[in-house]
Amino acid sequence: MNLGLPLGSVIQGSLTGGLEVRLNPDISVEDMRVGKFLVVQGVRSRFFCMLTDVALGTANQRITANPPRWEDTFLRDVLAGSGTYGTMTLAPMLMFTPEEKESFNGVNGKSANPFVPSAGSGLASFQPQTSTTMELLPVKTIPSHFSQVYEASEEDFRRVFGWEDDIHRRNFSIGKPLDMDVPICLDLDRFVERSNGVFGKSGTGKSFLTRLLLAGIIRKGAGVNLIFDMHSEYGWQAVCEGKQYSTVKGLKQLFPGRVEVYTLDPESTRRRGVRDAQELYLSYDQVEVEDIRLCSRDLGLSDASLDNANILYAEFGKSWILQLLNMTNEEIKLFCEEKRGHQGSITALQRKLLRMDNLKYMRSACPHNYVNQILRSLEAGKNVVVEFGSQSDMLSYMLVTNMITRRIHQHYVSKAEKFLQSGNPTDKPYQLVITIEEAHRFLDPGIVQSTIFGTIAREMRKYFVSLLVVDQRPSGIDNEVMSQIGTRVTALLNDEKDIDAIFTGVSGGSSLRSVLAKLDSKQQALILGHAVPMPVVVRTRPYDETFYKEIGDPAWEEKTDEEVFAEAELAKADLGF
Repeated sequence: MNLGLPLGSVIQGSLTGGLEVRLNPDISVEDMRVGKFLVVQGVRSRFFCMLTDVALGTANQRITANPPRWEDTFLRDVLAGSGTYGTMTLAPMLMFTPEEKESFNGVNGKSANPFVPSAGSGLASFQPQTSTTMELLPVKTIPSHFSQVYEASEEDFRRVFGWEDDIHRRNFSIGKPLDMDVPICLDLDRFVERSNGVFGKSGTGKSFLTRLLLAGIIRKGAGVNLIFDMHSEYGWQAVCEGKQYSTVKGLKQLFPGRVEVYTLDPESTRRRGVRDAQELYLSYDQVEVEDIRLCSRDLGLSDASLDNANILYAEFGKSWILQLLNMTNEEIKLFCEEKRGHQGSITALQRKLLRMDNLKYMRSACPHNYVNQILRSLEAGKNVVVEFGSQSDMLSYMLVTNMITRRIHQHYVSKAEKFLQSGNPTDKPYQLVITIEEAHRFLDPGIVQSTIFGTIAREMRKYFVSLLVVDQRPSGIDNEVMSQIGTRVTALLNDEKDIDAIFTGVSGGSSLRSVLAKLDSKQQALILGHAVPMPVVVRTRPYDETFYKEIGDPAWEEKTDEEVFAEAELAKADLGF
């Protein structure tokens, strides 16, 4: 492929269906990969496009009826470009129309038309002579017939996606294009102001993508993170998938002064060698009816049991669970006669809440409020990772996540209202990003209207709180919530329902379906939404030693080989290797 030379010409197309491009005879269709970023140069405007499909065409059906033998290279060369040709379909994503005062020079002399290059010139010939900032606009039209298509240059990528060292924006490199060595950047300020999602089937690297994004937010100071770490893989080192055992660093190791780890299982945390982890306990008097409503499926609670829980809470207040667990059958019967409760429902509620006695982190009473301690850390600009250790069953995950998030929601609403009233910048709360895994369990259509996570996804942007949802089943998330997801970072998905869910509320999503379905199973992702100007496929940034040095806290002292080996042995023993 000749870089800088036209790849082909636009022969037909529409604004909704995309552009059909016929490749030039010297361009191999095998070099055109779905997801590629290309530029179409029209008479007045430049169009930035994504390649969504490739096809083969013939000028005469007799060729397909009697094709040449593969060994007959002469006949194949004669037919190439005239009788046989390659085509590709492009989806225009952005356009740029310069002002009249701007002019463009050709490489080998000036062109009469500022957008038509001189003979032999390539895409690099379109260079503005002024320093006017390029304003990229949504596509409202399409280029004319026979407009030329070019490889996107490094400058095109930088104009569209910016660069990481831009002093005016908090840009973060998430990866590189499939066929170029130039960074693709997210605008982190735009990323954190809305809820976002990381999706992909099991084994596609969702956890690595999430670590990249969280590390970028911390490094650039775009917000503070509250991470519910179900499998203990974000705070401290985690195991890599592969034939050979290896580990990667967690956020606490990269940013020791800006990340705090709280653990529900101190023994597991100590075995893994986590430094300075703080224990986290919850008490029965902190549990409200709304906290167990989200766990009703895991506890096996009926609607009738929840209704009777409200009766108990109205009678006993914060001590309702302790009172219930200590009640005898006779006391339950008397209570129901007096308060019009249902004896069978309350007895079932008592029996099923006894499961909470087996949770290591539950106490009858706590010496102090650990949730308030987490809030103080967040207000101080610290990022908090809540590790579950062996308490990573779905009941614990949903109970703890809901209890902490509901109280943070109340606190942030209060702080945001105070800031809106005073207008004092010192009252403005830090932008908070709450990371949850298995997100479809919290955002299921059947319960999302009554859970705090649905409220945050729909309404909390104005209160400086957003979600980062990590899930392998986006089809299980409520459609209304999916339509509110600002930026979607999606690895490979195979299920048609999941692919449909990714493009819920996305204009022109149908043209991107083939792009998503053709991703590699490792280290590739489709990024679209609020934090990027246009959809793009990237080779995700490696989460390795080079990344540690580029993004980590320079004050962090590297561990010795002996310390690394000792921690690895502890981790292997804890994981059963």
